[in-house]
Amino acid sequence: MSTVSTRPPEGRYGRSSDERADRTLKVLGAVLGAVLLLVIGFFAYHYVGKNKISAEVISFDLGDSAVQVRLKVEKDAGAAGYCTIRSQAADGAEVGRADFRFDGDRSRFEETVTLRTTAPGTTAELLGCHGA
Repeated sequence: MSTVSTRPPEGRYGRSSDERADRTLKVLGAVLGAVLLLVIGFFAYHYVGKNKISAEVISFDLGDSAVQVRLKVEKDAGAAGYCTIRSQAADGAEVGRADFRFDGDRSRFEETVTLRTTAPGTTAELLGCHGA
C-alpha cells in the first residue's frame, strides 16, 4: 500500500504566503522601531542636551508698574542663556513680558529681576529658558 501526500515537496514552489507575510512584518517592525528610537533620541537631545539653563519662580512681589520676581536658576558653568517671564492682569490680559539673560561661571544661584508692566500685574509666570 502506498500513501499519497497532498503536500508539495518542501522548497519546490518557494515560500508560502504566510512565511512572506511574517518576514514583511518583521522588517516593518524593525524599521518602525528604529525610527521610534531616533525620534526619542532627537527629542531627548534637544530637551536635555541643548537645554543648558533652567529656572524656577520662587516668589514675586506685585507693584503698580512692575513685578519683582525671585528666580532660582540652574545652568552649566560658563553657559549663557535667557529666561522669558510674563505677567498678567486680573482679567487675563498680558501686561508685561521680558527676557532676562544669565551668563557667567555660576551654575546655581538665586536672582531677583524686575519685570516692567503696563498695568498692575497679578502673576509672574516663567514661560521657559533657552541656551544662547
